[in-house]
Amino acid sequence: MTSIPILKEREEQIYQKGSEPFKMKCEKHSLAGSVSQRACVFCGSRVVLYPVADALHLIHGPIGCAAYTWDIRGALSSGPELHRLSFSTDLQEKDVIFGGEKKLYAALTELIEQYEPKAAFVYSTCIVGIIGDDVDSICRKVGKEFGIPVLPVHSEGFKGTKKDGYKTACDALAQLVGTGQTADLGPISINIMGEFNIGGEAWMIKEYYRQIGVDVVSIMTGDGRVDDIKRSHGAKLNVVQCSGSMTHLAEMMKEKYGIPFIRVSYFGIEDMAQALYDVADYFKEQPEIMEKAQILVRSEVNRIYPELKKIKAQVCGKRAAIYVGGAFKAFSLIKALRYLGMEVVLAGSQTGNEKDYEILRDMCNDGTVILDDANPLELSKYIIEKNADLFIGGVKERPIAYKMGIGFCDHNHERKTPLAGFEGMLNFAHEVCQTITSPVWQFTSHR
Repeated sequence: MTSIPILKEREEQIYQKGSEPFKMKCEKHSLAGSVSQRACVFCGSRVVLYPVADALHLIHGPIGCAAYTWDIRGALSSGPELHRLSFSTDLQEKDVIFGGEKKLYAALTELIEQYEPKAAFVYSTCIVGIIGDDVDSICRKVGKEFGIPVLPVHSEGFKGTKKDGYKTACDALAQLVGTGQTADLGPISINIMGEFNIGGEAWMIKEYYRQIGVDVVSIMTGDGRVDDIKRSHGAKLNVVQCSGSMTHLAEMMKEKYGIPFIRVSYFGIEDMAQALYDVADYFKEQPEIMEKAQILVRSEVNRIYPELKKIKAQVCGKRAAIYVGGAFKAFSLIKALRYLGMEVVLAGSQTGNEKDYEILRDMCNDGTVILDDANPLELSKYIIEKNADLFIGGVKERPIAYKMGIGFCDHNHERKTPLAGFEGMLNFAHEVCQTITSPVWQFTSHR
């Protein structure tokens, strides 16, 4: 056993499945001193809104906030790439003393004149919340002058957790929803929500729906367009993939426009197939949609199964640790790893709720460690204790894996390879196999 300690105040956010009754605290602010893997409220809002490709994204605050989140999603666009530019008002000491409203107004007017965006998002960072700039009034003024939506995003980092940033982003998007024309939309139409097109997944998933006869009105926000978001209230169903980031907006649209929503996942064979079946089932008055979905799933599984079978023979029995942003992704990863014959020994998330962790408990084997809002020492401790062969996480977890001398798979928003859909499952399996079977691990000290 390792001697790495656990902070006393963190014990109720860690659970090891076994004989002890399930009790897990979550959805609370990170413990001071625990060096949480979470990001701040501003970062949470930025990762949701950033992929809207034809909007201007202006960060009102010090330059470091813009540098920290530049290209944070890596979201691909099929057209405009204004989102790939990072703009900041670059607040200095004198701005903190005298206020940054004039600087914000000047930056907005200059950028809108130069780039002619469809809309602008203005992100308030910590210092703006402290000095009290009236960002809303500046946005209203500039929006009226230029005739485009200029939307304040109240994302001061100290206001809560990354999950609060998701809610703030949804509030901003909600100001666009319902302002566009919907007369040309058909009766079998959906919005894809919580898909960010990191490696081109949105295009693959949109094509799946097209093949089964379902129109996609908007994708929020991968390869997103302001005009599509404006008319998204004309869709008949919202399909929410990243539930932590987009459920708030889906609930708002259900209340205001009567649009129901379902939760799905596009990771792994089982969940990708189920996502298609669930949408087809909603439009059950057109039974041909379900028939097409079944044909599509059968064809795709038959195509990738032979290669997956070869990979399974190489990774079967290996042990994996999972730490991701949202718990819903962890569910799919557990299923995908089991399909490959692997065992999950650690599963955690940054933003899971109590219900999410109850589902994780039921999915995991005895002895599996479940973590909420973990820190590097806790992750290191359980990787060693559980003798994991693979760590699946994001850019902040990569150094932990390599320091521990085990393989790593990036399943967060910095990657370039699509891991969703049927093709994505094959890519994921190849990546898992390549990193686990790499000969480099024979040289690590604890192997």
